[in-house]
Amino acid sequence: MKLLLKLEDIAKVIAAYSLSLYLGYSWWVFLAWLLAPDLSMFGYLFGTKTGAWLYNFFHHQGVAIVAGLIGLYLGIDWLQFAGLILFGHSAMDRAFGYGLKFNDNFKHTHLGWIGRQ
Repeated sequence: MKLLLKLEDIAKVIAAYSLSLYLGYSWWVFLAWLLAPDLSMFGYLFGTKTGAWLYNFFHHQGVAIVAGLIGLYLGIDWLQFAGLILFGHSAMDRAFGYGLKFNDNFKHTHLGWIGRQ
């Protein structure tokens, strides 16, 4: 089951990348922005609750889909692209075993604990 879920998330990253190409962005632009959502980790400077909330907001696939759809509806290309980046990044994180964070510890995710225990 773990392998199947990882393959699904890899397919999501590929889909997000392909859609960015369809929108007319150069091949490297998606890759250049792919790690941008990790800037939300700076929220941990203000504590684990704030950090987890901010991190989860920018790594939630529902938020990514809503952002992309609003961009599509309003015809705002950069918002469509932002949705694809958020979606692709969150799928990439999940493929690597990084999930949404609990309030108690950065390493405690909905997919389990990160690293050795």
